[in-house]
Amino acid sequence: MRIEKDFLGSRKLPDDAYYGIQTLRAVENFPVSGVRQGSDIIVAYACIKKAAAIANMKLGTLDEVRGKAIVRAAGEIIEGKLADQFPIDIFQAGAGTSTNMNVNEVIANRALEILGRRRGDYPHLSPNDHVNLGQSTNDTFPSASQIAIVSASGLLIRVTYDLADALDSKGKEFKNVLKSGRTHLMDALPISLGDEFRAYGAAIERAAERIELRRGELRELPIGGTAVGTGATAHPKFRETVLQELSKLCRMSFIPPRDAFEAMQSRALMVAFSSSLKELSVELTRMANDLRLLNSGPTTGFSEIVLPAVQPGSSIMPGKVNPVMAECLNMIAFRVIANDSAVTMAAQAGQLELNVMTPIMTHSTLESVNILSNFLPVFKKKCVEGIVVSRECCKDYLERNSSMATFLVPKIGYVKAAEVAKEAMRRRRPVVDIALEGKLITKKEAKDLFDTEHLMPNRRR
Repeated sequence: MRIEKDFLGSRKLPDDAYYGIQTLRAVENFPVSGVRQGSDIIVAYACIKKAAAIANMKLGTLDEVRGKAIVRAAGEIIEGKLADQFPIDIFQAGAGTSTNMNVNEVIANRALEILGRRRGDYPHLSPNDHVNLGQSTNDTFPSASQIAIVSASGLLIRVTYDLADALDSKGKEFKNVLKSGRTHLMDALPISLGDEFRAYGAAIERAAERIELRRGELRELPIGGTAVGTGATAHPKFRETVLQELSKLCRMSFIPPRDAFEAMQSRALMVAFSSSLKELSVELTRMANDLRLLNSGPTTGFSEIVLPAVQPGSSIMPGKVNPVMAECLNMIAFRVIANDSAVTMAAQAGQLELNVMTPIMTHSTLESVNILSNFLPVFKKKCVEGIVVSRECCKDYLERNSSMATFLVPKIGYVKAAEVAKEAMRRRRPVVDIALEGKLITKKEAKDLFDTEHLMPNRRR
């Protein structure tokens, strides 16, 4: 064991621990969920510490011996080493002070080891004075959060566009499958199954575009503002220098905020990004609901499409197959929407010069990004790509759809067309048969009125 001190007193730590006394206090104070900070935020934080050390060496505020040791230690964390040294719960002290100090302590102790010193020899290399030089939790945690989200969401954007493309491909495959449209869940004018699927693809593509736009806005980092946005204790050129180093290290461009104080007070950029995930989830769950309806049956539902069978659906009913991939997508979407609510509430809880609720915003947003990124490729492969159409079912529904009487209106007027529709429903016969029996139209007129081009006028364009 070794003994470490802070201004609250002394504590014993295991000799092999790279974290220090402030991490230990946080572990004891916040035994909440058992969920630790994810690697996304830890790696992003290590990037900040590495870039800050390089910047401080360039600016002459940190000597090269300590600086290079800090750079090497931070680099090891970026590579995935020391991952077990970050035990703090996602629910913790406001602003993320515990996580910042956890990273500072691990880097400091590993740097001391690199220099041949014992862990805890903070007079020689300090978590606060050297690793945290020119920084504060208040500017580093939101910066690390945004870096982590920008890094993680690149995959999400790609897989969302891929899903949109898969839906559009199904739309082209089903373009000649005419079916009954539905509004208010009641029979409506004809549509093609292809039109429905191309519309799903367009909605998902639009959602991906919004995520991409909001992701770009997160490149504005508050780093360099230190405690309240003034940059107190940091070198005057620290912000521009550390942003240059971060951009090189992360291979993406990060820029200073429009207003340093707004960047400390407001988490609006994270709210906007989280909202774009919610918007995607709204479209995904709407589409999943439709797929479940269109697949429902096979004898008592719509049965217009068949979703791939991926597993047995019941422990008691033999042969039952459920739309499990769409059901899972629903649940993921619900979780993302709930996470967005947490982000929204946390953002409005900011007070004066700082929003201290960033840790829960970060965890909620990253969880949403990760569960969507993980499942959308699986949903595309195991559900969308394997959808087949029940052509006879679509044809039967369309022929018995009383809304087809709409196409009689130009010839016989609304009132007579309504009577035809009513009679067609009563006798469960096609509208065209009722109109021909009543000699309301000729066979040639019936052929013209109910051919594909007349039913689907957009095909002529």
